[in-house]
Amino acid sequence: MGAETEEQGKYDDERPRAGPITESQFLSWKRQKDAAASARKAEASRKRAEDIAAGIIQMNGRELFQHEPWVFDNSLY
Repeated sequence: MGAETEEQGKYDDERPRAGPITESQFLSWKRQKDAAASARKAEASRKRAEDIAAGIIQMNGRELFQHEPWVFDNSLY
């Protein structure tokens, strides 16, 4: 039981205690986080488009409808 308290104290000492953040600090952090998420999403989208064009992966239904709408032409039936 004593070892657990010493171990817990060790981890508490490693992390610096930060005071409360201001609204401007939070908004700055939020903008950075949103920008990074947007960049990751754009990169993933670009890579998926390249992989589809190269024929490496299959298109889902929406992508197929957007790129080859004649496949869904029901006038033939």
